Amino acid sequence: MTYVEDYGADRTRSLGPDPTLHDPVSITESELGAWTEVRQRSRLNESAIGDYTYLMEDVQLDFTTIGKFGNVAAAARLGPTNHPIDRPTAHHFTYRAAMYDLGKDDESIFEWRADQPVEVGHDVWIGHGAIVLPGVSIGDGAVVGAGAVVADDVAPYSIVAGVPAEPIRRRFPEDIAARIAATEWWDWDHETLRERLDDFRDLETFLDRHAPETADPATLD
Repeated sequence: MTYVEDYGADRTRSLGPDPTLHDPVSITESELGAWTEVRQRSRLNESAIGDYTYLMEDVQLDFTTIGKFGNVAAAARLGPTNHPIDRPTAHHFTYRAAMYDLGKDDESIFEWRADQPVEVGHDVWIGHGAIVLPGVSIGDGAVVGAGAVVADDVAPYSIVAGVPAEPIRRRFPEDIAARIAATEWWDWDHETLRERLDDFRDLETFLDRHAPETADPATLD
């Protein structure tokens, strides 16, 4: 991994195949793919991010998996840990008892949290300050608006926003989204991405050169 202190004003500084981490960050029992970037004060706990995914400042991931080419804006939180509100108190002294010299920790609570993972597909954009609650799945190509609170699953290539988050519109018509998804471009190697960079800059060119003429929208589910 490559550690750097700061980008400063230079937003074009190059990354590399090894993850780039901007101190300080906290990473616990997590996996980072190639060409990934984690900016200052972000925290990953039992999570994984795929190749080319980046996390801006102050992002928190708990029990979260993000696919390739993920875009996570600053101050987003995915999989915030729940408290056991069915107990007489929601305070964590009941399961972090050792911290307060009250006895042994209750590991069942930590197992319960781990059983509610967040699953995020490829090419997903999570907006600034968004919250994705435990147990939610977000499909490939989806967009989550800034400040949204996502309590329900998000369909592929859809845009959601609000509190609670609700569908706003589709990113592309279903037939176009299906054609894009059929290319599985996120699995292309680095050299192929370089060769086809210009094609990514125009939708029609990309579809003409790389997508099937038709694709079943049902495959998006």
